[in-house]
Amino acid sequence: MKNSLNQSWIETGAGYQKTVLSNGIRVITEQIPYLRSVSIGVWVMTGSRDEQPNENGISHFIEHLLFKGTEKRTAFDIAKEIDSVGGTLNAFTGREYTCFYAKVIEKNLPLAIDLLSDIFLHSLMDIKDVEKERMVILQEIKMVEDTPDDLIHDLFNRVCWGEHPLGFPIYGTSELVQSFYRDQLYRFFKENYSPDRIIICAAGNVQHQEVVDRVNRTFGQIPKSEKIRDRIRPDPISTMNVWKRDLEQVHFCLGTKGLQYNHSLRFASYVLNTILGGGMSSRLFQEIRENRGLAYSVYSYLPTYIDTGLVVIYSGTNEDSFPEVIELILKEFCRLKQEPFMNGELETAKEQLKGNLLLSLESSDNLMTRLAKNEIYFESYLPVEKILKGIEEVTEETVQQLAQDIFDERYFCLTVLGPADGNYLEKIRWFGK
Repeated sequence: MKNSLNQSWIETGAGYQKTVLSNGIRVITEQIPYLRSVSIGVWVMTGSRDEQPNENGISHFIEHLLFKGTEKRTAFDIAKEIDSVGGTLNAFTGREYTCFYAKVIEKNLPLAIDLLSDIFLHSLMDIKDVEKERMVILQEIKMVEDTPDDLIHDLFNRVCWGEHPLGFPIYGTSELVQSFYRDQLYRFFKENYSPDRIIICAAGNVQHQEVVDRVNRTFGQIPKSEKIRDRIRPDPISTMNVWKRDLEQVHFCLGTKGLQYNHSLRFASYVLNTILGGGMSSRLFQEIRENRGLAYSVYSYLPTYIDTGLVVIYSGTNEDSFPEVIELILKEFCRLKQEPFMNGELETAKEQLKGNLLLSLESSDNLMTRLAKNEIYFESYLPVEKILKGIEEVTEETVQQLAQDIFDERYFCLTVLGPADGNYLEKIRWFGK
């Protein structure tokens, strides 16, 4: 159905509504009447994987820069206005998207939309602010480099994805950040933050048409773009790599191929990850930390993207314990491939996933994020009941078959960060060696 603003309407499910503005921006809301808060986010499907090698970090730089002042507000004005109503205004950059968001009580939604539209549409990107924010980002990079349990994940991605931009660090490198200039930032923003890549989501006690009307008066004025983006699908690289640094611990990421975000077996991968290293009752946590005391931190996670994904295990341990920890992880890979589940693991994992999902729905910012990711990766709305059903239908056979497919040494990628005198790779062995 169309209205006078030339908007096409799609409505699915109780509380969920979607409107496409005439310039292509998608406006999606979910009304939760009992919530006092409203979260609204401007999601742009541009991230670090959309950068050229000489642009790495530019999306993250732009994210910072948009908060530095507009034609009618200084950076202090922006901070003061959101603080004066007890709200939150922030942003983050990912590999496939950038999000600018606000969380306020329901009566202050007009202010949130006004602030978001102002920083997005009217940022000055002043040369002086570029120089000041450059220094802030350089400090951010140094902070990550000084935190080995953060740094190891970036090092792993650089190795695992090779030259593909999916492996670029989101914040870039010090050398590249120092090279960016104002016109380059402005041009990248204009070319890559176009209406066809923008999704505006709001969740909480909102009226859909009010959100659409307010958004249309501002974001609706952005002209359409004819630029076509071509993302190249990457393949993870199987390799072992050591970064030596004088540290007290050996930090490592061991990864293997995974599934893309919208894969039909995604629910089985959630269950597998939960059993393997997704919580305090997981196999890795219980065996490596609780039973043997070999690590303080050990867990697995699932980086998933629009066309690919990984399963990654992280831990930090003593140099002498490193080979044993690796062997224990590989042992759990084998068990997941070959042995029946024990002690109700499957049902426990399902209940953990369902509980985490349902608890997350009590937060308007989680609801808003869920709306955006559904649109980005599925281009539709997935009712909670469908997700719960998908989790419940996972069988032991499906999880075991998935484990047999992905836990194959041909796909393993190991990245290690640790003491400079360690000969780590000589101390471990892969399956079959």
